[in-house]
Amino acid sequence: MTGLLRLFAFLPYGVVARIGMVVGAWLYRIPGRRRSVVHTNLKLCFPDMSDEARERLARAHFCHVIRSYVERGTQWYGNARSLERLVEVESAIDLSDMQSHATIFVGFHFVGIEAGCMMYSTRHPVASLYTPMSNRLIDGMAKRQRARFGTEMIPRSDSVRRILRVLREGKPVMLAADMDFGLRDSVFVPFFGVPACTLTSVSRMAAACNARVVPFVTEVLPDYRGYKLSIFEPLSDFPSADPTVDARRLTEFLETQVRRMPDQYYWVHKRFKNRPAGEAGVY
Repeated sequence: MTGLLRLFAFLPYGVVARIGMVVGAWLYRIPGRRRSVVHTNLKLCFPDMSDEARERLARAHFCHVIRSYVERGTQWYGNARSLERLVEVESAIDLSDMQSHATIFVGFHFVGIEAGCMMYSTRHPVASLYTPMSNRLIDGMAKRQRARFGTEMIPRSDSVRRILRVLREGKPVMLAADMDFGLRDSVFVPFFGVPACTLTSVSRMAAACNARVVPFVTEVLPDYRGYKLSIFEPLSDFPSADPTVDARRLTEFLETQVRRMPDQYYWVHKRFKNRPAGEAGVY
């Protein structure tokens, strides 16, 4: 696998992206667990969508997901210059002055998140929160390649203590809080009207370090033109006194972005794995 990803790093980006789309279209034709998860999520979140439209969306999303895996070669093994060419940046904040504000960059699991985080790390010191993978070989490779421009990789098990230290040292932290990580330190808030188990850690960390919370989204541009990393204004009056209100605000922001590019959100994740008491499982 490492050799294949290294090979992709030497191929033109457009060729690699097209290979990913073709492989994704082929794999979608094979019934599997992840395809079933995609359809379950789409039915829950878009109940009024026709079966034909939902099928088109599911197929397009699957192609994007597989393409994002194939493009890891470019992102993990490409040099800083290639990443600069690949990702354009539009920022509402001054990225040259990060020392004066403790900053939590909150991302979301769109297919372009890896490219955006990797490109940012070529320009600025940053720490990144990650979830260790079950395969130790792949996990080690991913952590090593993601950190090669100086990113401090922080596993979720060490998150609070180390993140607070990093923020107090003036280094921004990148994290994503839109997955179901279990009931601990989480609340249920509606995501497209469906109760979703959502972390409250962003509120707690921001309050502990008086940090601003800055959303960011990386989208795949059409016509194989690469990616666009959009960094938004800090959330106003965040955190509030109520972590549930804060979780809902982040989810509302996410919903707005999903509506812009529904095929690029990670519907392959079991977003509704945990259910409120008394509600049946959906997967």
